[in-house]
Amino acid sequence: MGPDPATLADALRVAGLPGFDRWQDQVRRTGGCSDPIHLTGTTATRDRATGQTIHTYSTDTEPGGLLRIACGNRRASRCPACAWTYAGDTYHLIRAGLVGDPAKGVSDTVRDHPRVFATLTAPSFGPVHNRPGDHPCRCGLRHPDDAPELGTPLDPATYDYAGAVLWNNHSPDLWRLFTIYLRRQIARLAGLTQKDAHAQARIAYAKVAEYQKRGSIHFHAVIRFDGPDGPDSPPPPWATLALLTDAIRAAAARVAADIPPADDHPARTLRWGTQLDIRPIKALGDGTDITEQAVASYVAKYATKAAETTGTPDHPIGNKEALVLLGIADHPRRLIETCLDLDPVYPDRKLRAWAHMLGFRGHFSTKARRYSTTLGTLRQTRADYRARQERTALGLPDPDDHPEATTLVVAHWTYAGHGHTPGESWLAATIHRDIQASRDTAREIRAEGEVRCG
Repeated sequence: MGPDPATLADALRVAGLPGFDRWQDQVRRTGGCSDPIHLTGTTATRDRATGQTIHTYSTDTEPGGLLRIACGNRRASRCPACAWTYAGDTYHLIRAGLVGDPAKGVSDTVRDHPRVFATLTAPSFGPVHNRPGDHPCRCGLRHPDDAPELGTPLDPATYDYAGAVLWNNHSPDLWRLFTIYLRRQIARLAGLTQKDAHAQARIAYAKVAEYQKRGSIHFHAVIRFDGPDGPDSPPPPWATLALLTDAIRAAAARVAADIPPADDHPARTLRWGTQLDIRPIKALGDGTDITEQAVASYVAKYATKAAETTGTPDHPIGNKEALVLLGIADHPRRLIETCLDLDPVYPDRKLRAWAHMLGFRGHFSTKARRYSTTLGTLRQTRADYRARQERTALGLPDPDDHPEATTLVVAHWTYAGHGHTPGESWLAATIHRDIQASRDTAREIRAEGEVRCG
């Protein structure tokens, strides 16, 4: 479907402006970012030894006097282009911790360490419409995959909405307790003190949060045994896959977070759900276990999603009246309303601020420090690569090749806004689709080549 007349008219206006080719180049460099940051400013590259200015740049020569850079938002609902980059970084971060990558600071031998892909879920807050295998739902129907009622309560009047949003809100606390109890259970099963177990083996993990259709958070986590010096050292003989699996089950069962009574709301004890899935990660799948590639792809996919997958907006909500204007479906609307109602009851939990997230206020993806590289390191590597490209294009010396030719860059930048006009937005989305189509074509060609070689 093409743009509406007003958007098309604005796109034609943009295309007719001086410097449109340069505008396209800027947008293409952002990957077709939906909400680019606008900067104004100058840079000057000087020779440290002589003080001579060897290159200058000013946004005065750019279209509209602006430099546009990517917003960097991880959410696919906000910016598909930047979310694609974030997902790619997450994929390489997770994969490096599974197969090893010396360039990212992880030895190839990490592939031989015991590791599992664990999924920890929320408990039940009431029966919901579902697809239980070959059997019909409790309502008597067989729902198709895309049925809108999937995940919604069979009886909204008896569904524990307060428990659902409080569980989401406290789920980061449950994860923190789980990591503490996991180390204790490992020591207990190994017959060691916690100090001795920690001196012989370390636990590394990387997790991502995902919303179930009913609006409750669950966590997917790669959990790995390492030796005392981290991923570059082998775990001791007692640190087996079976012991890790048993320790995860025992730790998850032990976790509990108590909520004291408040106003008319009773005390609660929050726990993980009984549906705990733990599967070994294998280098090559045999149909029963999941592979490293599948795990990295799965985690990267959900790293760019949030509560909007359940039908909520991807921005804060000020009041209940806004829900009517936004046309939110009944079940997510009730969850949001519950957050707003409980905010004055539990003021320290900031439920109003996180109502659009159905109460969840944690980080969507986290990892242990020694799991693998960091997102910051990956971003810096990409920035360094682009800087080298720019120096080559401008004929400036590369400090790696010419350490004696040191330069100093003096820069001054000012924030000047963000976003696109309607026409610019449509053109940027078109550029993003073209870039994505090119990536898909390159991936298919590469895959065909690998098949031929195989």
